[in-house]
Amino acid sequence: MNSAPGFALAIVLGYALGCIPFAVVSSKVFGLPDPRSYGSGNPGATNVLRSGNRKAALMTLIGDALKGVLAVLLVRQLGLGDNAALLAGVAAFVGHVFPATLGFRGGKGVATAAGVMLAAVPMAGLIALGIWLAVAAVTRYSSLAALVAACSAPISGLLYTQSAVVCGALAAMSGLLIWRHADNIRRLMNGTESRIGRKKAQNAG
Repeated sequence: MNSAPGFALAIVLGYALGCIPFAVVSSKVFGLPDPRSYGSGNPGATNVLRSGNRKAALMTLIGDALKGVLAVLLVRQLGLGDNAALLAGVAAFVGHVFPATLGFRGGKGVATAAGVMLAAVPMAGLIALGIWLAVAAVTRYSSLAALVAACSAPISGLLYTQSAVVCGALAAMSGLLIWRHADNIRRLMNGTESRIGRKKAQNAG
């Protein structure tokens, strides 16, 4: 069912899920400082990892990814249609980046975008994940891996679905994700971006 009310409901549900601040929640669960108070100040898994608590970082990563997955699957289960489900995923991504629960200052959206893609366009999501892992393993730059994977997403989405709607949705998420990595791009260009495993890293999260 592709209708205006269905799309509106998808957006509301997706955005509400996206606004759940798992970085803050996991930090509270493990008795850690608010992730916005140290490191990059970014409420994401990479910044939580800088606390030294891997379990909290893993909880954040899984939670942020599940927001995207659940947004897509919930709307699809409601019978609102694939386009509405994809829209819900994009809304969850936007909710993560601009959450009302954190004064509209959220994370960079890497994990949530991955969750959306894996649920809505599985093959494109797997390709993006594979690219992220490969680039991260070779360069040790989490931010560069996220940027390369983001650039590949609309292309692989179009190739596997032949859908302009899917391509457009993935391009919108990729564009916003790249914009949120502006500081990382500058550091990559001048050689000051930190690599994975370094406590002072300021890369994606």
